[in-house]
Amino acid sequence: MAIVLAKLVAAYLLGSLSGSLLLGRLRGLDIRRHGSGNAGGTNALRVAGWRFALGVIAIDVGKGALAAWLGADPNLHGGDIDATVLGPACALAAVVGHCWPIFFGFRGGKGAGTAAGALLVLAPAFAAVLFVVWLGTIAVTRIVGLATVLAALVLPLLGLLAPLGGWPVAPALQVFCAAVALLIVFTHRSNLVRLRRGDEPRLGRKPSAP
Repeated sequence: MAIVLAKLVAAYLLGSLSGSLLLGRLRGLDIRRHGSGNAGGTNALRVAGWRFALGVIAIDVGKGALAAWLGADPNLHGGDIDATVLGPACALAAVVGHCWPIFFGFRGGKGAGTAAGALLVLAPAFAAVLFVVWLGTIAVTRIVGLATVLAALVLPLLGLLAPLGGWPVAPALQVFCAAVALLIVFTHRSNLVRLRRGDEPRLGRKPSAP
C-alpha cells in the first residue's frame, strides 16, 4: 500500500509541473494573466507563439506518459500490485495535478495534453483515434475547445466498444476513460458557454480576456 500511495503522490506531483508556467517563469510570463487565462497549449500558442507552445505541449504530454508508465510498468513495483489498475490510477492523478497543480496555487490547465500523453502509454490505439477526431474537428471548425471536448466524449465510448470488437480493455482503464471525459468537459465548461453564445475563439483569432 505504501508503494501505491507513493506512486500516486509522485504522479500528482508530476502533473503539477505545468509546462506553460514553468517555461513562462523563464521568460517572466504568467500565461494565466493573458489571453483566455488558461495555462494550456492553446493559450500558450496564442499568447507566446508556436515555439513556446511546442515546449508546453512536450512537457504536458511527456509528464502524462511518464506518470502512466510509472504505474503501468510491473518492473517498477512488486508483483503483488496490479499494474492494470495502478497505471490508469497514476495517469488520472497526473491529469488532476495538471488541472490543480500544488506548485502553482491549484490553478493549472484543462488536462487534455496530459491525458493524451497517458493514453500513448496505456492505450495507443485510443490515442490515435482521438487524435483523428480532434484534428478533423479542428480542420472543419478551427475551434480547439470543441475539438477537445468531442475527442474526450469519444474516449469512454472506445473503452466500452473495444471489448466488443475483441480488444480487451481492463476495467480500470474504462474508468479512467470515463473520468477523463467528465473532467475535460468540466474544465472546458467556459468554452461550452462561449460555444453556446457563438463567441468561442477560433484558431487565428485572439480570445477575449477571461
